[in-house]
Amino acid sequence: MQSQSNVTKEQAHRARIAVAALFFTNGALFANILPRYPEIKDLFDLSNSAYGFIVILFPVGAIVAGLTSASLVRRFGSANVAVAGMVLTALALLAAGSSSTALLFGVFLFLGGAFDAVSDVGQNAHAMQVQKSYGRSIINSFHATWSIGAVTGGGMAAAAIALDLSLSVHLAIVAVLFIVVLIFARMNTLPERDEVTDEDNVADSAEIKESITKVTPKAIFLLAALVLLSIAGAVMEEVGNSWATLYLSSSLGAAPAIAAFGYIALVGGQFIGRVLGDRQVDRWGHRAVARTGGFVTAIGMGLALAFPTVAGSIIGFALAGYGSATLVPTAFDQADKIQGLREGTGITVISWLMRVGNLATPPLIGLIADAASIREGLLLLPIAGIIVILFSGTLPSMKNNEAEAEEAAKPFLGSRSERGVESDRLNVKQ
Repeated sequence: MQSQSNVTKEQAHRARIAVAALFFTNGALFANILPRYPEIKDLFDLSNSAYGFIVILFPVGAIVAGLTSASLVRRFGSANVAVAGMVLTALALLAAGSSSTALLFGVFLFLGGAFDAVSDVGQNAHAMQVQKSYGRSIINSFHATWSIGAVTGGGMAAAAIALDLSLSVHLAIVAVLFIVVLIFARMNTLPERDEVTDEDNVADSAEIKESITKVTPKAIFLLAALVLLSIAGAVMEEVGNSWATLYLSSSLGAAPAIAAFGYIALVGGQFIGRVLGDRQVDRWGHRAVARTGGFVTAIGMGLALAFPTVAGSIIGFALAGYGSATLVPTAFDQADKIQGLREGTGITVISWLMRVGNLATPPLIGLIADAASIREGLLLLPIAGIIVILFSGTLPSMKNNEAEAEEAAKPFLGSRSERGVESDRLNVKQ
């Protein structure tokens, strides 16, 4: 790829829009099938347990393919991997929605998860390249765009249900529409990097060996705490993905078009939380924002489950989305700063174990639902909020965060008074 200093302002701007389109598409694709899970469950006459084990095939595919993502990005480039992965995801979901048996549905759902994991790594890797061109943080805006895509996808599914479109026709329209978006996005991403040489591989191996010797018990403890926080955030999202619509329709008797708003409310609350998250962290610090989010989730979903109504549950899902909005980005950000870990190692560990959490959540809720009810299974949400409250103390406070940022910036940017507004300027060729 071109060095970041050779990227023009216009190229960086176009690439930012292109990557935003990738994140939007990534959020919208899977969201188009999620609100239709209840009719798929009914179509194949699945028990709660069977349903739980079928829907985990998406994260299973993601876990299996996630091991290949880095090598694919190195070989083919991040933008190519992101676009190709999403095209294949759209086609796999179309095939799943057109399946005649539960077995075929599960197979294609597995493939959809595999392609989604690869494309997710590709889009985030390319987002970091674009961020370097800007010289300032813009990654949260991409994740907020993902949430917009998820809300849009959920809305598209609700409209398809209201219009009585068959699942295959609905997903065919989705596939064609977003494949066109992906083609135009790829035309505006940054140029891909050059092939990796043998010398680069030798240097990477040396860095890995050196980083292993620097890992301390404190680093391991911090990473473990961040893993718990990220899994808590991922659990809330996974519950919204797989169970919010089903809970509202089967347990509370909501109409299908209304039940879809359980998922839409959760990702909508998550979007609002991510839009406001950067300002909140700057003002109050990671610790206070995460702890407050834990309280919002625990109290909001706790009350919604204690006094179950359709409207109250939708509000509860929205509060869970808002409360968990910054957990995963915060965990990634802090993991990348743990001393003794090679750059990217913490993020890789968290991403992998988050997917493991996604794998375990649906069948666990399914087993609880069969033994008691879906309502009892959803108690995992307020429990996740309590876990966040307990472990948020490992995150930096506002004071510590400022001190760390100031100390790290001195060698490169000088003192705060010297920096002025320079940190807000694009680090691109004018």
